[in-house]
Amino acid sequence: MSAAGRFDAFRAVAGRHGRVGDKLLDALAEKRADAAGPPEAWSPGVAECLDLPHASGLGPASYFADLATPHGRRHVRVCTGTACFAACGGRHLGEVERELGVTADGVSADGKVSLQAVRCLGYCYTGPTALDGAEPCTGPGLADQLAGRAVPRAPGIRAVDATGDPVLLGSVLAGEPGWQAWPQALAARTPDEIRAEVEMSGLRGRGGAGFLVAAKWAAAGGRPGAVVVANGDEGDPGSFADRLLMEEGPDRVLEGLALACFACGAREGVVLVRSEYPRALTRMREAVECAYADGHLGARVHGSLVTLDVRVVAGAGSYVAGEETALIAGLEGGRGCSRSRPPYPTEKGLWDAPTVVNNVETLAAVPWIVAHGGAAYARRGVPDQTGTKLVCLSERFARPGCYEVEFGTRLERIVTELGGGLRDGAELAVLQVGGPLGGFLPAEGLDVPLTERDLAARGAALGHAGLVAFDDSVEPREVLRHLWVFADAESCGACSPCRVGSRRGLRLAATGGPPDPGYGRWMRVMEEASLCAFGRRIPPAVRSLARAYGDRLASWEA
Repeated sequence: MSAAGRFDAFRAVAGRHGRVGDKLLDALAEKRADAAGPPEAWSPGVAECLDLPHASGLGPASYFADLATPHGRRHVRVCTGTACFAACGGRHLGEVERELGVTADGVSADGKVSLQAVRCLGYCYTGPTALDGAEPCTGPGLADQLAGRAVPRAPGIRAVDATGDPVLLGSVLAGEPGWQAWPQALAARTPDEIRAEVEMSGLRGRGGAGFLVAAKWAAAGGRPGAVVVANGDEGDPGSFADRLLMEEGPDRVLEGLALACFACGAREGVVLVRSEYPRALTRMREAVECAYADGHLGARVHGSLVTLDVRVVAGAGSYVAGEETALIAGLEGGRGCSRSRPPYPTEKGLWDAPTVVNNVETLAAVPWIVAHGGAAYARRGVPDQTGTKLVCLSERFARPGCYEVEFGTRLERIVTELGGGLRDGAELAVLQVGGPLGGFLPAEGLDVPLTERDLAARGAALGHAGLVAFDDSVEPREVLRHLWVFADAESCGACSPCRVGSRRGLRLAATGGPPDPGYGRWMRVMEEASLCAFGRRIPPAVRSLARAYGDRLASWEA
């Protein structure tokens, strides 16, 4: 039976048991915390307790990093994402391994301490970073903090509005209360009117694809059993905007989700928060409890005919599982692999219900649009890219943090005026835009507006708009190798072009020599035939890095 056939069989079995797959990942995570041995030793028993086939437990347990990684009584997650790599050339991982006495299998000799390398912990502004359990340790002296020789350091996110009238940071900077637009919408608006305002605004998804939000809502709107998912699985190393919003403005995020559910006729909302954000997970769960207590959620909300239930789910460690079809697969208790389309999630998504997936930043803009009108939002930014965007600046900048800017703001202004250039007088070598697969620009190529179209014309992509600066302390070939390590580690393996191509690229980069003669051909296969955007974006990202470094990586531009 094919992989797709096996998963369809799992869905059929799980569906007969009342969507029991919803409980599977939580049950696996609970067992992982005190289980010994690899997933095949303990995951079948978890599935059996839920009356599922053994394979239904082994599949996700061997796929998701949080479940497949051995856990000791003390579990430390060390960020190896791009911003932390840029901060110190990746040396911190080896230092932490030596300090904790961890061997090649990620566990100390006595079995009490385990270490897991993750791609981002959302502290890109103060890296390198680790989570000791749920306690963050950041910055220089990371190993000393984990050893108890220094006090753990975890500064808050610097949040700055550069627009004069923030759409997204109002609740964070000024403490604007949430749940203002929601009761008014229930009392005086129809779902069609909410969709019309969002359509007028021109709001596009902020998760990377940039799809028109109103069009996605319309595709699912009115279909029986519709579900809206708030995607808090922000995984782009270099971006921490979603963590900021979920931790400091959870009510705004939930209100946006509620308005989206209302506009789509959905009675169910789901918030997925990546496990690497433990504080955000806690804050969102607390916000949901308060929302029920205050009457914003539940049956007959604020005396209307609307019933809306929202639940918060923790991710299990996967970059690709932030892609909407992979996210849905994970929510159903399966491996977080991308699925072919059509059918699109708006037709057949979570448990075959019409499903809208919007990322956290997208939803956080909706209350402002509903309160101020779509036309007011459309006047912000530029005609073909309206509104504002949260841009995250990494640790290498003199003033790292999260900045709200209008679309069309030039990167040069963001880097030099807002970010203050690089710290300690260092010179910018290349700038990564929009995550590892977004693309790279040379220091002299920043005179470009912050829009999807303008960045694409330069070989980059907007993504989550995380900006990671590299200075000359990191060798170009090390940056290239880091990119291929990320691609190989995070490929879900669902399709051959990405699975084979990412492994082949890593092997070539590790040799330090030029690419093989067939390099250009198999890179084109990756770009054109990969199942999802992850595999398709790897070749353009590698080429943009080669262009940004010029002669030093010229052979990789094919």
